[in-house]
Amino acid sequence: MDISINGKPADITLEAEKTLGDVLSGLEGWLEGSEHRISGLQIDGSPIDADVLTDVFSWEVANIKTVDIRILSWSELALDAFHRAQEELRVYGNAPFEDRIRKAWEEEAAAHFLAEQIPDIGEWIGKTLGGEGFTPEEMGHLIDERIRELTDPTGELNALGSLVMEVAKRLEDLPLDIQTGKDSKAAETVHLFSHITEKLFRILHLLTLAGLVLHDLSIDTLSMHDFIEGFGASLKELVTAYEAKDVVLVGDLAEYELAPRLLKLYAAISNADY
Repeated sequence: MDISINGKPADITLEAEKTLGDVLSGLEGWLEGSEHRISGLQIDGSPIDADVLTDVFSWEVANIKTVDIRILSWSELALDAFHRAQEELRVYGNAPFEDRIRKAWEEEAAAHFLAEQIPDIGEWIGKTLGGEGFTPEEMGHLIDERIRELTDPTGELNALGSLVMEVAKRLEDLPLDIQTGKDSKAAETVHLFSHITEKLFRILHLLTLAGLVLHDLSIDTLSMHDFIEGFGASLKELVTAYEAKDVVLVGDLAEYELAPRLLKLYAAISNADY
């Protein structure tokens, strides 16, 4: 059996594999390590539809002459899923049968991908199509942001500069806002900080897919991995202290831990080579 990937011959030697399922299972493990996924198959020149894909897993390799495996990168699959979700949201906005649309969406490959790989967006879309949470327009804006991150992570990173500075300054003012009863401003600061940090982590992941090597980055003599772990631990501690209205701890964490770490993380990612 001759195997090709995206139309190009693959240097794959079969050993104990008896069925097509055996071959694909071994290949999927390698693909996941390279941030790719199988998106389709052609067997002996005939495309295999997604709804019968599992049926061909039992086919014996001895009876197959050629297999062309179509693969896409994680980013390509995410982009396709986001575009499909946008189409579904547009349909939802003009349809009277919300439950039917939601059920149809949940059966789609795009919905499964988002639920597994980008669960926050996957959950929000499901709620929107069920008449809860974000409106279709609001959900559309959130998806637009994720699409911009996928297609131009560097541009999104550069556009964050002024907002990072603003959030760092607001973190320094957070304990005073709590003490003076500016609860809405304090809550907004915590929300903005959480949003900007999550966005930075998403962009960092996308830049690693574009060639950025995390092992080459360090901040204050810490590896990027250790720095992010410490950042995450401090963030959780801040949320706990804020909910407990521990103003002193909130102030110390916000001013001396999280504000400077946010600035350092942004600078490190912005100045990295990839």
